[in-house]
Amino acid sequence: MDAQNIIPLLVGVAVVAVGGALVLPRLLVRAAVAERLRGGDNALGMQETGGRGRQRYLNAMRKIGNAVFSGKVSLGLKEKLLQAGYHEAGAVAAYMGIKALFFGIGLVGALLLIMPTNLPSNIKAMWIMAGPAGMYMIPNMAVSARRTRRCGEVRRHLPDAIDLLEICGSAGMGLDMAWNAVTDEVRSVSPTLADEMALCNLEIHLGAPRLEAMRHMAQRTGVDELSSLVAVLVQSERFGSSIGDSLRVFAVAMRETRSQHAQENAEKMAIKLIFPMILFIFPSAVMIMIGPAFMSLYRALGT
Repeated sequence: MDAQNIIPLLVGVAVVAVGGALVLPRLLVRAAVAERLRGGDNALGMQETGGRGRQRYLNAMRKIGNAVFSGKVSLGLKEKLLQAGYHEAGAVAAYMGIKALFFGIGLVGALLLIMPTNLPSNIKAMWIMAGPAGMYMIPNMAVSARRTRRCGEVRRHLPDAIDLLEICGSAGMGLDMAWNAVTDEVRSVSPTLADEMALCNLEIHLGAPRLEAMRHMAQRTGVDELSSLVAVLVQSERFGSSIGDSLRVFAVAMRETRSQHAQENAEKMAIKLIFPMILFIFPSAVMIMIGPAFMSLYRALGT
């Protein structure tokens, strides 16, 4: 196997691996939901079997992570996993175990694909190092993508939740009761935000101060607007102002910020479209316009 064949093969393997990692979880979730909607006994059996298999897999990854990684874990890694939605106690160990597993798969795959080739030794060494390094970074990209999606979902639905909270407060409900009511109403629109609000409410019931529980919620989601909401509530309690008016003004400010972000993304879209136009649309247009003339010229010169 020469260099001309190994590069397309490696690119194909990488594309299939990344595409499978992105598509397979969604297909499994859809299959489980479809089975549950059918309401058969097989759905419960499949769910229990999938849960046990997932737990065994996570336990194995935790063991690998604890065996390979024995140093101190940075607070940044824990915070990133929390913001990505991994709240389990062994999430860090499982994450490191998955990274170690991907590194081993990349190393074995690179050795099997590169060593039989006739490439120079330095090129072989470069590809053997690049394969495990690329596979090692896949969990980072997956966690980063999940974290970005969760933060975007919370930031998108937070103004509506604050409006509901302000309406409930203006109707005479207490803040705790209004928080529970908003949690139930938001769940059908944003399960992520509802889960974080329910977890915040659980911390309050366990004895944590409301403001501290909301700060923990802001740390878990990575949304700066929640920290601003905590500051607004602190100022309202300190100066005795109306919480409803403060929440109303804060919701309006959040909507203005969201509108500004949308306008900014719309302005950036024209620049981002230049690259696909140059790479894909422009060559096709050139071939369509020049192709017939080139074929006619070729036939004329050939005769």
